[in-house]
Amino acid sequence: MKERHFECEIWLPLKPEELFPFFADAANLDAITPPWLHFNIVTPKPIEIKTGALIDYKLKVRGLPLRWRTLIRDWEPPHRFVDEQLRGPYRQWIHEHTFEAQDGGTLARDVVRYAVPFDFIAHPLFVRRDIEKIFAFRQQSLKEKFGAKE
Repeated sequence: MKERHFECEIWLPLKPEELFPFFADAANLDAITPPWLHFNIVTPKPIEIKTGALIDYKLKVRGLPLRWRTLIRDWEPPHRFVDEQLRGPYRQWIHEHTFEAQDGGTLARDVVRYAVPFDFIAHPLFVRRDIEKIFAFRQQSLKEKFGAKE
């Protein structure tokens, strides 16, 4: 299994303790997920996010309906959390979110370690581009919501 790595960051003008509650509310995922994924949280709300929490979603990737289950593996408010796919389209998806105080605001960083079936074909043809588009949408949404500098 070939593990891939994706990383992006954005500076947002709120302190980590002011910004983290937005990310701690699973209902806000919809606002930062591209509409073309037809993202829907299946787990009944409200969802208490903490270490060990499970969250189920439905979405469509390239028109194919999928179910995704995430485990909150690490939960360290207001500085860090890690979610890991337990069921979904990836062989591995481990997404670390960090929030570092910087210049009166927060440097929010996403680091994803992932692996896909048929990597030699799937990754160069569409997976890498899809991930880049998803995170570009996410960053634009955060910019619009909170204001940002790059």
